[in-house]
Amino acid sequence: MFKRIYVIYKIIFPNGKIYVGKDVARHGHDINYFGSWDCKLVEKDFTKEQLMDFTVRRQILFESADMAEVSRKEGEYIVALRSNDPAIGYNQTHRKKTR
Repeated sequence: MFKRIYVIYKIIFPNGKIYVGKDVARHGHDINYFGSWDCKLVEKDFTKEQLMDFTVRRQILFESADMAEVSRKEGEYIVALRSNDPAIGYNQTHRKKTR
């Protein structure tokens, strides 16, 4: 029987900024999945010419057969890698509250 593996990944963009996400698809890790980052937010950091030849890297940070564990750890990675800091990454969740 096929064992589902779920993952936490880091996307590294050409400008060095990152996005941390999880792949908990019904069938487990999908090599075609590159996250649900906000395209408009990313596009603002690049010129049209840069977007014409655009390479991203996906790195698997954590894997588990336990979907709940992956969901829990995703936030830990976002905070630890500071991908929620606009100067470092594109994650919109787990941002520090401003007054």
